[in-house]
Amino acid sequence: MTNDIDSSLEPPAPKPPTVVHDHWIGLRSLTPSRIALGRAGHAVPTRELLRSDAAHARARAAVHAPLEVASLRAELEAVPGLATPLEVRSAASTRDHYLLRPDLGRRLSAESRQQLRDVSSAPAACDLLLVIGDGLSTSAVQRHAVAVVTAITAARPANWSLGPPVIATEARVALGDEIGKLLRGQLVAMLIGERPGLSCQESLGIYLTWQPQPGRTDAERNCLSNIHPGGLSPSDAASRLWWLATEARRLATTGVALKDRSSSFALANASTERITPPTAQ
Repeated sequence: MTNDIDSSLEPPAPKPPTVVHDHWIGLRSLTPSRIALGRAGHAVPTRELLRSDAAHARARAAVHAPLEVASLRAELEAVPGLATPLEVRSAASTRDHYLLRPDLGRRLSAESRQQLRDVSSAPAACDLLLVIGDGLSTSAVQRHAVAVVTAITAARPANWSLGPPVIATEARVALGDEIGKLLRGQLVAMLIGERPGLSCQESLGIYLTWQPQPGRTDAERNCLSNIHPGGLSPSDAASRLWWLATEARRLATTGVALKDRSSSFALANASTERITPPTAQ
């Protein structure tokens, strides 16, 4: 007896999964980087493509959003021990102008230059001048700058003076050189929004320069980067900045001649504290 069953009634062969996962997918929990995305056929899975597009949109928004200067100024005025903030802008007249002409973001507008000349005769020279520039991520400045400035002010050594903080719009790093020269800062620390990436769009950087003046190069600065909730904390950034500033004063230089060994010193001090036995009562 034959078993003549219609083949159309047989269940279809199982299809391969739509998304093929990579074997190292477990490593995704260790990094925000886009790794082990898998594949759908010969392409990236739709979910990952949409996530990438969304991250790209957030990065563009971080670059183009205007800095809310009024709210930033109000928050800075509430920081204990900080002078009244000053406001300046670069020679770039618009955000598009700033992005197309990086050189204009490195020098002050004529009005701002004259403004600082008018006030520079009043305040005395300072040891450290803080400049808060919007840079390429205004959201980084809006969300993290006040916390970092507060930590810097709180950790200030007794023998250091701070100049009035300066809020600079359409600013590149080198704009701090001209500002520092006009306000007679021995050191200038430029807090600036870093170029946003797809993993983080709100990273703040600090660039420290000894005896700022126009013409300084990046080789003459020290940089602290990745200040954001997933990176360097405001308190750690402040500690490292003051370590660098103290060494800059001792060596009379910043940049390639000043190596950041603040982490090594902190680790050594922490180890010493752990192994030091308590004193007898």
